[in-house]
Amino acid sequence: QVQLEESGGGLVQAGGSLRLSCAASGHTFRNYIVGWFRQAPGKEREFVAGIIWSSSYTVTAGSVKGRFAISRDNAKNTVYLQMNSLKPEDTAVYYCAAASGWSRSSNAYNYWGQGTQVTVSS
Repeated sequence: QVQLEESGGGLVQAGGSLRLSCAASGHTFRNYIVGWFRQAPGKEREFVAGIIWSSSYTVTAGSVKGRFAISRDNAKNTVYLQMNSLKPEDTAVYYCAAASGWSRSSNAYNYWGQGTQVTVSS
């Protein structure tokens, strides 16, 4: 059983930066895909970025490409989402999740954190 905990959310002005962290406990990320998703009020949960832990291969959604970057720290068993040039439309609850196979669909992810709120003011 993988337990995930996000941190790093908050309120930031447009153009600012935040770094989200996703720490795993109970199991390592070694055999998993780790994804970041977000959900704004009234909208569906959407894929933001993902990383294949074993190869460090990453994918970033087009809507955040060039502004967001996903990375990992082996020693800390932690995945990060660096968010730069934030826009008001990035406001959402951000979740990290783990899956055994690659997918952009939230349905494929078995383990989820509780989410962290990111609010970008204009």
